[in-house]
Amino acid sequence: MTELLLNHVAGRWQAGTGQGATLRDPVKGQSLVRVDATGLDLAEAFAFSRDTGGAGLRALRYGQRARMLACVAELLQSRRDAYYDISMANAGTVRADTAVDVDGAIYTLGQYAKWGAALGDARCLADGDTVSLARDAAFQSRHVQVPTRGLALFINAFNFPAWGLWEKAAPALLSGVPVIVKPATATAWLTQAMVRDVVEAGLLPPGALSVVCGASTGLLDQLLPMDVLSFTGSAETAALIRGHAAVSRHSVRCNIEADSLNSALLMPGQGPDSAGFGLLVREVVREMTVKSGQKCTAIRRVLVPEALYGEVAQAVSAQLAGAVVGNPRNAAVTMGSLVSRAQHDAVQTGIAALGEQAELLYDGRGQALVDADPAVAACVRPVLLGTRHAQGSDLAQRVHDTEVFGPVATLVPYRDLDHGLALAHRGQGALVASLYGEHAQEMADAALELAASHGRVHVVSPEVARTHTGHGNVMPQSLHGGPGRAGGGAELGGLRALDFYHRRAAVQAAAAVASALPAG
Repeated sequence: MTELLLNHVAGRWQAGTGQGATLRDPVKGQSLVRVDATGLDLAEAFAFSRDTGGAGLRALRYGQRARMLACVAELLQSRRDAYYDISMANAGTVRADTAVDVDGAIYTLGQYAKWGAALGDARCLADGDTVSLARDAAFQSRHVQVPTRGLALFINAFNFPAWGLWEKAAPALLSGVPVIVKPATATAWLTQAMVRDVVEAGLLPPGALSVVCGASTGLLDQLLPMDVLSFTGSAETAALIRGHAAVSRHSVRCNIEADSLNSALLMPGQGPDSAGFGLLVREVVREMTVKSGQKCTAIRRVLVPEALYGEVAQAVSAQLAGAVVGNPRNAAVTMGSLVSRAQHDAVQTGIAALGEQAELLYDGRGQALVDADPAVAACVRPVLLGTRHAQGSDLAQRVHDTEVFGPVATLVPYRDLDHGLALAHRGQGALVASLYGEHAQEMADAALELAASHGRVHVVSPEVARTHTGHGNVMPQSLHGGPGRAGGGAELGGLRALDFYHRRAAVQAAAAVASALPAG
């Protein structure tokens, strides 16, 4: 019988009472573990998290909670190899891709532990200076931020079961807000394993961290006005969440990360032998192949001057041909699988949809997989499409509307820079756009132009060729999120991430009271 992963809610491990779902190896196809949340008393779970978990966290100061995060990071680092094994089995990732998830999670925890330590013994966060409300300054106003008296519910995506948990949980726990995480079913094993290890090590107050594995039925019904909700997934599901009765009735604060048609733009004047040309090609190939293109921040549209369309297509295709796709257990393999056959089929459908308005420039799907049965494995070799002419870039609406969540990108030629920037905006809001060129002022101006519809603008010039962190790599120091179809949310960005888990209030009082509040 396949092992059933337990849920941890209301301070104890609990098994679901239904059949649940079976998680499978996406390369070999065999069953791994089962998840099930049927029959859980969610009202009890949410109340325990709010009351017991919240009180335990708020009893600590920011510096104490920061040390708690540091201990969590240390524990996860000590069990890193086990997490790598789970990721390879459950998500089909090669080691380099697992590092993006697991090591990225540990690094993010470490950063918030460091930033939180600097907050010391504070009980709340100051927000600006004291201002006078009377002529003689006897009556004053000071804004403060205090932890919300609810819980944080995370409904996460399948592509980052480790980082997706901790990039949200780190600022939440540092803020003093308890967490209930509902990982995506397909890859819930790694999330559950990390929560299990942290809970059993006793590193957090009881109720501070809970996990629900399996279907999410009824979770949103439990939300109350002081709770916060963070969702990562499709725009379609995001719309349902925003319209949920509990969310709308209680004005529950929501953070949404949804679909994103991210762009990479080669600046004008960059010839085939230029540094910018080479940097763009390398980054496009990396973003198409890392985690098999299963990143919300991956490059989906490659915007290039029309005269360079053929050269870019040839250069990207030549590098994509070097990808070795198949079983990640084979040392020769550089790109593993998608997380499931369902995702495999969805990517194939997406390629066909794009192919109705774009031509195939590189199609690796006919090449053999390494140590993997193509009838079983969820492996997809890279595919590059293109719209050939600048006029075609305007007419190919699907290219600007359809996100294929796999190793797929479309080459989109533009007439001039204004046209290229307009095409980037056609994504209607994205997590990230990147620029490649050499002229500082021109790139700075373009970055400001793109900032209105992107959460992050990643500018790559020869000076940072070896040091830039990557178009799709989300660093905790910078904002992660984006407007419009990207969800309108914001995560990370250093201590800015704590804003989501705090409530701002103005304290109006005599000067003596105002001066007793934390300094700005």
